[in-house]
Amino acid sequence: MRDKGTGRTKGAKGAKGVSALICAGVLAGSAVLAGSAPAAARTPAGATGAWADGFRERLESIPGMTVTGVDDVRGHPRYSLTYVQPVDHHDPGAGTFTQRLTLWHKATDKPTVLFTPGYDLSTDVTPLTDILDANQVSLEHRYFEGSRPSGPAGDDWSKLTVQQEAADEHRLTQALRGIEKGKWIGVGASKGGMTVTYHERYYPDDLDGVVAVVAPNDVDNKDDSAYERFFKTVGTRECRDALNAVQREMLVRRAALLPKFEAEAQREGATFEEILGTADRAYERGVLELVWGFWQSGGIDKCPTVPDAKKATDDELYSWSRRNGMGMFQDEILGTHSGGPYDRQAATQLGWADLKFDHLDGLRRYPGLRHPDSSLPAAMRGGTYDGRTVVDVDRWVKAKGERMLFIYAENDPWSAEKFTPSKHDSYRYVAPGAHHNNAIEKLPPADLAEAVAHVKRWADVK
Repeated sequence: MRDKGTGRTKGAKGAKGVSALICAGVLAGSAVLAGSAPAAARTPAGATGAWADGFRERLESIPGMTVTGVDDVRGHPRYSLTYVQPVDHHDPGAGTFTQRLTLWHKATDKPTVLFTPGYDLSTDVTPLTDILDANQVSLEHRYFEGSRPSGPAGDDWSKLTVQQEAADEHRLTQALRGIEKGKWIGVGASKGGMTVTYHERYYPDDLDGVVAVVAPNDVDNKDDSAYERFFKTVGTRECRDALNAVQREMLVRRAALLPKFEAEAQREGATFEEILGTADRAYERGVLELVWGFWQSGGIDKCPTVPDAKKATDDELYSWSRRNGMGMFQDEILGTHSGGPYDRQAATQLGWADLKFDHLDGLRRYPGLRHPDSSLPAAMRGGTYDGRTVVDVDRWVKAKGERMLFIYAENDPWSAEKFTPSKHDSYRYVAPGAHHNNAIEKLPPADLAEAVAHVKRWADVK
């Protein structure tokens, strides 16, 4: 609920160190999924409206823009595109890469939603796009999946920075605003919410408004007290105690449960040698994420299912943990895959939560497993953490940010450290009882109506 006098949110009564596998695509939870994969770029016979306005030709006239496909989404064309970007915006002559994006086009005079998932390319239509009846640009983050530079540049992870990605979005936005002439609203959730916030900080004239959902703000990476408080107060004491006991018992019974973990990995073709090194290290890392993953994915509703740690059989304990927050952390989701670039950014700029886990004293074998470098191959390590960027963004948002809307979830660990909006037509809401994936739908009706009214006003939509 929002304190209307300050634009700040009261306590709700009425990726940090975790793999990108856990912190991903939040808007998809309440989004309307788009159609099938892009087909051959072809205009349907007898097409009218957005299909027949010469829009594709205008796209292709943008230097560096290539149409790679087009498909129909609810009667409107969705173009699959690549856009040539500098690997280093400070030295444009030092090489380029192609960034993947899509553009769902309805009309040039409608608003456009810039959707930043923060990871690879999403096919979701955001709820905001539907609310505004808008066009939508979806953008893949640099160095993720198909937007990684080729050759030696692709292994130069020093160019995976907040500033470089903001510059990517700035160039793209400027290129497309020449043909999508309505208001532009940036939207993203989780790491995507961070991404759109960073874009707004460095290029505040690009967008007419920003909506960031469950966007973490680790302004002081050495201070994780907000997370410690969260795990000591979320839900009920009975649920917290039961969950901590299960997490502890998973390490107490390591000798009995590790073979189950190894057998499951073998069935799924999961390996550990490249990144974490051994199944034992991967098992412990998965157990460390159990409590975080439980609350992120809606734990308050699953509290009655938490087993009695002392009475549960090995099979019951292991199966419940794997269903409710314990990750596997196999090579196939780390490294250069979707989890790896996030961990690299966390290690160098975004920060991570180094939790104490006092209830696991004497049972952990591998210190530092929650440091992002533990989930990276040697070639991706080596970056030194520099918190100046997130400190700068935090201060700017508080003091100078305009037309910014932040939505958080009461029971989401990623929402423990929040952005504080300025008083310049900016707002923050917390959804009571919500977790990482349902913050928007859990907003009280009055708060949701108020939030939507702000965004419609920014987008010039009645």
